[in-house]
Amino acid sequence: MSSLVDQSSSIDHRQLGRELELFASSALVGAGLPLWLPAGAAARHAIEEFIREVERQAGYRHVYSPPLGRREMYERSGHLAKFGPDMFAPIPDGDDELVLRPSNCPHHAAVFAARGRSYRDLPFRVAELGQMYRAERSGVLSGLSRVRAISLNDAHIFCTRKQAGEEVRRVLALMKQVHAALGFEPSGYRLSRRGQASSYLGAEADWALAEAMLRDALVEAGVPFVEVPGEAAFYGPKIDVQIVDPAGREWTLATVQVDFHQPAAFNLSYVDSDAQRQRPVMVHRSLVGSLERLFGHLIEVHRGAFPAWYAPVQVVVLPVSEDQADAALDVARRCVAAGLRAEAVIDGSLGARVREARLVPYVAVVGAREAAAGQVSLRGRGGGAPRSWSVAEAIGHLVDACAPPRLSVS
Repeated sequence: MSSLVDQSSSIDHRQLGRELELFASSALVGAGLPLWLPAGAAARHAIEEFIREVERQAGYRHVYSPPLGRREMYERSGHLAKFGPDMFAPIPDGDDELVLRPSNCPHHAAVFAARGRSYRDLPFRVAELGQMYRAERSGVLSGLSRVRAISLNDAHIFCTRKQAGEEVRRVLALMKQVHAALGFEPSGYRLSRRGQASSYLGAEADWALAEAMLRDALVEAGVPFVEVPGEAAFYGPKIDVQIVDPAGREWTLATVQVDFHQPAAFNLSYVDSDAQRQRPVMVHRSLVGSLERLFGHLIEVHRGAFPAWYAPVQVVVLPVSEDQADAALDVARRCVAAGLRAEAVIDGSLGARVREARLVPYVAVVGAREAAAGQVSLRGRGGGAPRSWSVAEAIGHLVDACAPPRLSVS
């Protein structure tokens, strides 16, 4: 979590994200619809690839599904009745209507239902970076923290009742590793339970069992948590992983939920070992929540000085003078060919260019001596004396230093 920004000052991701050209907004595009600029997109892509690989190793299968569906699907799921005011207006489609999805769950239920399932298929873990939309009021929109177009790191696990508790425990363990790899710790955990309102769907016994599964997983994980009645999803209780922004506002980042309702609503089933049809449990989970809210938090945590593996630019190459410009450009090209995000900056005084690159993890300087010897002078963002390397050695070192972390995924 290194940073060269004054640690005593409060950082707002909306300001810093624009200063660093990570994202932008456009009145022509609309409120709550951020544009990811090249630097922000590069960092986002690195995290997306990391998450996909972590999920793959954890037994998830990735899918793609469309960000809209027939109105009937959301009537069956319960989203239209319970979530209608937060959804965009349906789109006429002949005698039918299409709806921009506020959630990916119904589509993943359709993935499960695409063919017959056996108990041997379970747990069946489906993951997707899914786009969804919510008609948030303009007054509550806030930078990347609350938007209308949401890119959600989403997954749904279809399993037996006996498997559900263990799946929740696996999700919490995976969350902990991923959050540490990204360089932050949650501010707290919340067990969001059903309240007294009649808007919750499902049987009392199912809710009690689901809450017990989540509570047991939190206790086993050894994390402190609070129980909050009335904050559950309409279809089931959930564990919410909380973060706090510099203004002291609390947000939910990651979540894991146990759902008995939607498998019934979509008539999902599998064949058990006795050749009998059984209803699966649906575990909803997101390791890092939406990419928008995640990045808003990461910008504030790291103050723009991201860890090397997802920094927008991992190494900047600086010639001392224009005489070394071609050598610097060649080093940058070789870095890019090796898979690094690198660029050469030629114009301006060396001191100004060094200051401009203060948030970049590595700076490689090419002077007359280095250019003649096929070397670079390499220094990390944390300071310390620069070290001269051959270009090939420097690139090898950078590839290792900028590699994403390897997690122990079971």
